[in-house]
Amino acid sequence: MTSVTNDLVVADVQGGPSRSLWARHENMLLGLLAVAAFMLFWEFSVVFGWVNPLFTSSPTRIVAAGAAMVRDGSIWNDLAVSGLEFALGYGLAVIVGVPLGILMGWYRRFNALLEPFVNALYATPRIALMPLIIIWFGVDLSSKIAIIFLSTVFPILVNTMTGVRTIDRDFIKVARSFGASDGQLFTTVALPSSVPNLLTGLRLGLGHALIGIVVGEMYGASAGIGYMMQTAGATFQTDRVMVGILIIAAAGMALTQVLRIIENRFEGWRVDHRG
Repeated sequence: MTSVTNDLVVADVQGGPSRSLWARHENMLLGLLAVAAFMLFWEFSVVFGWVNPLFTSSPTRIVAAGAAMVRDGSIWNDLAVSGLEFALGYGLAVIVGVPLGILMGWYRRFNALLEPFVNALYATPRIALMPLIIIWFGVDLSSKIAIIFLSTVFPILVNTMTGVRTIDRDFIKVARSFGASDGQLFTTVALPSSVPNLLTGLRLGLGHALIGIVVGEMYGASAGIGYMMQTAGATFQTDRVMVGILIIAAAGMALTQVLRIIENRFEGWRVDHRG
């Protein structure tokens, strides 16, 4: 028995192919196993009549509905409309939120001027602004871009501002002692130090942007994933509603992974500029 145990310990230390594969991808494999188990339970719950598919659908029904939407081409226009809304709304939020956050974090008086407006709008639920947005922009593409922008810009702005404000004062003192100018101080200390908070804001804004797509299109639209989910839900087409939910979830996961890759790349740049 001791010999077998020792062999296992040695094999574990040496790292056999199967063990190293599991060790490298353990989190992903555990997640896949959990998802697979959930999907099987969900499918068999419908097959054995434990739940009503009218309200919950099932994995096979959702796949069939998605395949039908791809075949008849009805999904492509909705994807294109929602994708365009996301790109414009999120992109505009980044362009506005990051510079404003840096300026508010770096300049005390500028922050004092804008902070009341930022706090008021950040605390206001974006859905409460929808009637005004519809009045101002109508029910076309502009109103969806506006709600996505308003949903996204404040998490980005606030996190960027926090990153600039929480710079270690010792770094500033050291830079000043070496005669660093304001521009050098900003590029070599302030900006690298704020990158983690900035990227956190981008991730939070991403989730808010996807919520803004669904909310905006459900409130008033003629195309888009949210509109498709709204019309499907009104006619009890649960399969199509679930397809929309999965599309939004998959887009969020994919874009979050892209931001994580960017964050990893920026980490090396930040260390280089801090070092």
